[in-house]
This record gives sequence, structure tokens and C-alpha cells, in this order.
Amino acid sequence: MKTKALFGRKYMDIQIRDIELPALLPDQVLVKVHACGVCGTDLNFIRDLDGDYQPMGHEISAEVIETGSSVKDLTPGTKVIVEDCTMCGRCKDCKAGHPEFCRNMYNLNGIPGMGEYLIVHASGVVPFDGLEHKYACLTEPLAVAYNAVQSANITPGARVLIPGTGPIGLLCAVLCRLQGASWVGMSCRNIKNPMQQARAELAYKLGCDLVVETKKEEIAEAVLRACPGGVDRVIVTSPPESVLDGIKTVRYGGEIIFLGLSFAPGKNIIDFDVNHAIFNKITLRPSFAEPALNFPAALALIKSGQIPAELFQTHFFSFKDHREVFQAVLNGELPVIKPVFLP
Repeated sequence: MKTKALFGRKYMDIQIRDIELPALLPDQVLVKVHACGVCGTDLNFIRDLDGDYQPMGHEISAEVIETGSSVKDLTPGTKVIVEDCTMCGRCKDCKAGHPEFCRNMYNLNGIPGMGEYLIVHASGVVPFDGLEHKYACLTEPLAVAYNAVQSANITPGARVLIPGTGPIGLLCAVLCRLQGASWVGMSCRNIKNPMQQARAELAYKLGCDLVVETKKEEIAEAVLRACPGGVDRVIVTSPPESVLDGIKTVRYGGEIIFLGLSFAPGKNIIDFDVNHAIFNKITLRPSFAEPALNFPAALALIKSGQIPAELFQTHFFSFKDHREVFQAVLNGELPVIKPVFLP
């Protein structure tokens, strides 16, 4: 069977392609996509990435349509979150209790989540009920944020700075509060368009104490004024250069967790004073939620209402209007927190 799906690359070069899906294997399932969130990675593809077209979309909520002959625990009609990469469960690292290091993962096999259908390994779907698909697809980005906050080891009373007011940063802010953080600040370069304004407003609505506009105010002055001595943790969800803001604002013995990426040439490389980091006992720790981890916990947080998905999933689009929405998001013309593709 065929599926229609989106592929993209630099300069808003987006294609709708018809793809022939392979035959269903015994341990696989065919799912129908009902919703797929737009990740910052997707936006990076169509703004910055040179080279081949990339499959767009991996934040997927779907419905099981057909199961392979060896799949006994899933039935057609089951609502599922699709993991974009799933640990194999058989390799040395998986067997040693470290599935986060698995390099033999099941994945989406190059088929976009922003499409109609997918064939995936049965172990890569997480059943759910009691949620609309358009909100359930927040599970994947929430799991990414959950992984970062876990890595940061937020303790009650901690003071946390989160550079980046995008969806991942905002989700991290809520999770830090749930972990007992006493002060949560965020930063962004500027607040000049409807999208940036909406995200700054949501940060305060979610309980943040401060949003620093770094183009107008020196971040170290603003943060150290609020948190003398520096913050305990920095979780960098904006591009890599924001790690430098973390080094300026974290306390002696503090930790910086970073997960913000950039595909723009040279923007993934930063220079920092290693001596300063050593003498101040600053820990720098990358966070990469691959293979998929913590999806059940993320689903539970959304279902319980502790993560208000309706405040994040703000704009919806389809094949018909995808180009207009992507362009508006890149330009900041919409008060969007997170756009969602609905086939």
C-alpha cells in the first residue's frame, strides 16, 4: 500500500511524496497517523539543512490498523504513541541494563510521521486511552524534556535556569516545578513577534519567575540579581551557544545539561573557558533521549493534567496548508507554542 508524506530541506523546500510501504513482517504493526507534532528539528531541516530531503515528523499519535502474525498484545483500533526509535532489547548494552546506549534500534525506516500510515516494530508503540490524538502526540517531546530534567537531578529548593522558551524548554520548566524547584527562570534572545510573545507569556503562566530577553539585558546580571551566587542547574534547550550563558550563571559546583541542537553551519561549535569550568567544578552533561525513554511516564503526566497539553498544542494544519503554517512559524507570525499536523 502507499502512504502520502512530507519531506523537507533548506529554503522551505518541502515535498509531498507517495511512498510504497513494505510488506508487514510478523513482528510489525501497520498504524494510521492521526496527529504528529512539529519538532524544532523539523524546522531546522527546512531552514538550515543542506543536502538530501529529510523525513519530517516523529511526534506521532496513531491507531493500529493491522498486526503481524506474531503480535499478540495489540489489536486493530488500539490508540498508540509511536516511538521514533526503540531499543532492540537484545544487544550487550540493553542486556546490561543500559538501553539508552543501544545502537541496534528499531526506527521509522525513513518514513515521515507527517504522513498517513507507518509500519513499525510492535515494541515501538505505547498503547493509551483517554486522550485526544492531538494532545497525546505531545508525549514524545515531553519524554525528551523528562529525560533532560532527570539528568539534571532537580532537588526540592533547586534554582534552575532554562535557556530557550520553545516547547521543550517550557515543558522542562513545568517538570522542574513538579520536582520541587523553588526558582525557575528562562531566557530567549528577544521577544519581538507574536510567537515569542506567546511563549514568554506561557512561561509566566506556567509559574516561571523570570524570562530574560538576552538581546536587551545581560543574562548574568539578571539571573545573579535574582539568584545571588548563581543557579544550581542550567538546562539548555536553545542553540549550543546558550551553553555559554549557562557557564556565566551557574553556581560553583553546579551542573549544565544541554540538548539544544543547530544544523546551521558552524552554529554547533562553541568556545568556552575550560579552566573556569574546572576551577568552579562545573559539570557539563549532554542529554539525548534516544532510544525512546519515559514514554509511559510522559503519557501519565499528560493524562493526569499535570502537563496541560492544550496550552502547548496550539495550531493545527494538514497537507493542504502545511507550507503556509511552516513559513508563519519560521517567521514568528503566529502566537504558536507547538504546531501539530493532522492528516
